[in-house]
Amino acid sequence: MFLVIDDTILEAMDKMDKAVEHTQSQFATVRTGRANPALVERITVEYYGAPVPIQQLASISVPEARQLLIKPHDKSSLEAIEKAIRESDLGVNPNNDGIAIRLSLPQLTEERRREYVKVAKNMAEDGRIVLRNVRRDARKAMEAEEKGGDVSEDDIDRAEKELDKITSGHVDSIDAALSRKENELLEI
Repeated sequence: MFLVIDDTILEAMDKMDKAVEHTQSQFATVRTGRANPALVERITVEYYGAPVPIQQLASISVPEARQLLIKPHDKSSLEAIEKAIRESDLGVNPNNDGIAIRLSLPQLTEERRREYVKVAKNMAEDGRIVLRNVRRDARKAMEAEEKGGDVSEDDIDRAEKELDKITSGHVDSIDAALSRKENELLEI
């Protein structure tokens, strides 16, 4: 009977770990003053009629602190990549030299930094919502076991306290990552 509760808690922990990881990877897509290949990784390029992630078509490097170099594996995809970058929400003008595309990231204004902090806070809140949903689903599963008569009420109470502790730890992880991102964004 404890096995069912332990499995439920382990499954919830696994889902929460993935939610924290996903939220942290989302933070990487928020632009700071420095160039980071993650800024363009979510861009998809229309390549021979199919949407393809940019990192599958090109190598992305950081030659300077505020510059990205995107070098396509196939030179025929250069213009499609350039078009996808222009149409993205990056707000950066690509510079095509016929071999590679250079993205020079301008210095961020104070106002723009504050906007990016808001974006990061929204991403963190989305992560927290996922954690709460996982906790709710785990509780429902445990309550169903209790109603089935397989588990005692005391065992459920103990498991719910443990689940709350685990959830709190994962929320703290997201908050810590958000704090790091905020400091990175507001750093001049």
